[in-house]
Amino acid sequence: MAIATPRITLGEALKWAGVATTGGQAKVLVQSGQVMVNGAVERRRGRQLSAGDHVAVSNREYKIVAR
Repeated sequence: MAIATPRITLGEALKWAGVATTGGQAKVLVQSGQVMVNGAVERRRGRQLSAGDHVAVSNREYKIVAR
């Protein structure tokens, strides 16, 4: 997913990618341990992501790239 800002939160990235339709859904996914960032389980919805980070959820992987 391409971002136009230097950073994006994990919750916003999940919504932007269509994995979650609301912040509440993103929160549940993250807090339940279903989301990995750079190969490690991430439980903080506010985690800052930047270009080069990898997010995996539900057997799908997304790479953060700068526009």
